[in-house]
Amino acid sequence: MKTLLILRHAKSSWRDSELADHDRPLNKRGKQDAPRIGNLLRHEDLVPDLIVSSSAKRAHKTAELVIEASGYEGELRLDDELYAADPEGILDALQSLADDYERVMVIGHNPGLEELLELLTGEWQRLPTAALAQVKLRLDSWQDLEEDTQGKLVNLWLPRQLAD
Repeated sequence: MKTLLILRHAKSSWRDSELADHDRPLNKRGKQDAPRIGNLLRHEDLVPDLIVSSSAKRAHKTAELVIEASGYEGELRLDDELYAADPEGILDALQSLADDYERVMVIGHNPGLEELLELLTGEWQRLPTAALAQVKLRLDSWQDLEEDTQGKLVNLWLPRQLAD
């Protein structure tokens, strides 16, 4: 059994219109919401074995703030392919993971993450910024993760529902 934690990056800033989309930073709310998710991971005993994040600045910073608040001590992998990835691209990234990772968090972007969640669970859920979905997968190997893999949505947390 594997667990996939799907986290959309925290709220980003649109203040500097000269910045490329990939380089947009978090805004004030994003800097508050990301640690809430880290605290949730720690309190729910859901700290992952591995975090894989889009290389976009807002996703990378979300990962750093989650790591700091959760006490995560593992590797943070930045993956250029997760930036604007569709569900198939995200699955490709996950299929290459070592099987000793039981609980993996992927941090990325919509619409790819919402589509991935629907693909794996059969449920469409809106993933606003800094939303976290917990999906159980009946897999022994990440290599077996396919488009037709049926997972179970265990929980969905929205940052506005969480205390500091």
